[in-house]
This record gives sequence, structure tokens and C-alpha cells, in this order.
Amino acid sequence: MLRALTWIVAIVAVAVGLTLLARYSTGYALFVWPPYRIELSLNFLLLLIAAAFVALYIVVRMVSATVRLPAQVREYRAARRRRKARATFAGALHEYLSGRYARAEKAARRALEMGEHADLAALLAARAAQGLRAYDRRDDYLARAAAVAGSDEATRLVTEAELFLEQGRAREALEVLERLPRRHTAALRLELAAHQQLGNWDKTLALLAELNRRKAFDPEKAADLRRIALVEHLRSRATDLSALEEAWNRVAAKERTDARIAAAAVRLFMGLGGCTQAHRIIEEALESAWDSDLVALYAECDGGDTLRRIERAESWLKSYPRDAVLLLTLGRLCSAQELWGKAQSYLEASIAVEPTYSAHFSLAGLHEKLGDAEAAQRHYRQSLTLALAQLDAASGGQRRIPI
Repeated sequence: MLRALTWIVAIVAVAVGLTLLARYSTGYALFVWPPYRIELSLNFLLLLIAAAFVALYIVVRMVSATVRLPAQVREYRAARRRRKARATFAGALHEYLSGRYARAEKAARRALEMGEHADLAALLAARAAQGLRAYDRRDDYLARAAAVAGSDEATRLVTEAELFLEQGRAREALEVLERLPRRHTAALRLELAAHQQLGNWDKTLALLAELNRRKAFDPEKAADLRRIALVEHLRSRATDLSALEEAWNRVAAKERTDARIAAAAVRLFMGLGGCTQAHRIIEEALESAWDSDLVALYAECDGGDTLRRIERAESWLKSYPRDAVLLLTLGRLCSAQELWGKAQSYLEASIAVEPTYSAHFSLAGLHEKLGDAEAAQRHYRQSLTLALAQLDAASGGQRRIPI
């Protein structure tokens, strides 16, 4: 607004100045072209010159516009095609994000044919075809993306690896990722998923360490992933007792005391008959942090020194006198050692703290060994009732009944 006002004031000032100048100008111009003589006032001559200049300017502009018209028409049509192609690509992206893969593929194919963002349109069409399980069309789009001049190779390779992973082709995904000049965090996460699919747990653990350094996961998620990888790594080494023990010894001391890792290792050692190693793992883990589920495994394997385990469990009882699982474990250990009186006391104490079908079943077996058939039948019935209640709760997903 201020700029326009300035121009108006300037034009008015020039007009006033020229008017005043013309008023006091008495000059004239004489043109002789025998036998003609033309005499003009100087003011009129200046006006004619100005008019001729304006007319010439208008003619030049018209000629220039006429010459440029075909190019302008071509530019206009090209711009309109680009706008239409961008709108088509945006529509394809919208349809894909909305989960309408058939529409997304159709729109992305049109954008690809229009040549606007051809590499991205081809990759979007490939993703849409993947959603439709049209793997042949997907591979064709990926090939077309690779053929586009100047396309971003990293974008294409990461997309291709991700699509292969979704299809369960982890080996092909790894081969694609190896062609990347540099693996950024997203590529490393894809590589991690591929090794997890293939069961390459050594590679998985190494990649988890690298991703943790890059803070790719929140701490809780990172811990869960590492825990799963360690358990699977141990399971892959559970071919014989010595191999499993060697793998366990390579686990970091802090992770060996993790309740879930320790419980998985205990079951693996027990499955191979390594009761002594299993008991030692439980004892070391419980020294670090108490876990009732881990305590329940302490009486599962019959090997080793049962009396020593009873003494160790009774030392824990001083700190956890109302732990129903610990009392049940002591009852089982005493029963295995044929300490019938202590076994009955511990099992009844476990039921008094928290009735479970496992405790009733163990007590029923004890009464059966002692010849008390009536008591054995009573506890068998109670065990069955609690077991059925647990099954009902599990099927309804309403509550968890401890065992």
C-alpha cells in the first residue's frame, strides 16, 4: 500500500513539473522537406515522441508475446500435467495410508505413467501391490523404480528389504541390505528383524548392542528384545549339556540373574538332565532378586543333594515366611526325601496361605503314600476343582489363578 502511494505521488509530481515546464516553454521545431516546411511547437513535438515511443513499445511487446506464445502454451500444459500428477500421487498416498491398496496401486501407477516423482510412485505402487499380495506386480514396480534415472537407491533398497521381510523372505532382505553403502538406524532395524526370522541369534545380539548404542529403542523395549534373543540363543545351543553350559557361561553376570532368562536356562538344563546346574542358576538368581516362579522350579529336578536344597529353601523361608510357592516347594522337596511330617506341614501351610491345585495335588499324593485314602481323595477333588476354575478363568481372560 505504501509503495503504491509513493508511485502515485511521484507520477503526480512529474506531471505537474512537466505541465509547468510546458507552460513556460516558447520553443518550436522546424522541419524542412522541400518543398514542404513543417513547424511544430516544442511541447507538441515532445508529446509526439512520447506517443511514438509508447506505440513502438506496445508493438514490440505484442510481437514478443506472439513469438513466445507456443512456448508459454507448452509450459502451461506441462505445469498443468505436473499439478495433475502431484494430485494423483498425493491421492495414491492417501489411499495407501487409508488401507485401500487397490485404489492406491491404480493411482500410483497413473502417477508413474505421468512421470512425476516416478521412483516414489513406483515404490508406493509396490507397497500397495504387496498389500494385495500381488508379488509379481510388486517386483515389476521395484524394477521400474530401479530403472528411473536419478532415483534414490537407498530409498529403493530399504523399501525392497522391508517388503521381502513382510513376505518372510529374510535371506533376500539381507542380500538387499548388503548393497547399501551405509546402514542407517532404520536399515539396522530391518537387518535385526531378518536375523530374528532366520534364528541367527549371535548376529541378533550384536545388532541389538549397536542399536542400543544408537538409542533406537526405549530401555524397556531394548531389555525385552535382548532377553528374548538371549533365551533363543541358549535354546539353539541346547543340543547337549556341555554346549549349553558353555553358552550360559558367556552370558553376562547381570543377565544371568534376570528371572526370565534364568527360568528359561533352568528348563533347558533340566531337559538335558543338568539338575545341578539348574539348581545353581536358581540359587544365584534368587540371591539377586526374589521370584516365586523361579522358586517353583527348585523342586522340579530330582538330581543333586536334596537335603542341601531343603536347607537352602528353609533359609529363604526366614525372609519369605508367607510365600505359598516356597512352602509348596519345600513340601515337595521334603516329600522327595521321605520327610513325611515336614512335607505335610509345608504343604498344608502353603494351602493356608493360598490354595492352589498344585498344592492340593501334592498333598493328595502324600496322603496316598501314607495310606490315608479318604484325605487323598478329598485333596484330589479340591485340586480338580481349582484346576477347572483356572481353565475357566483362562478361557474367559478374567483372572489368573496361581499354581
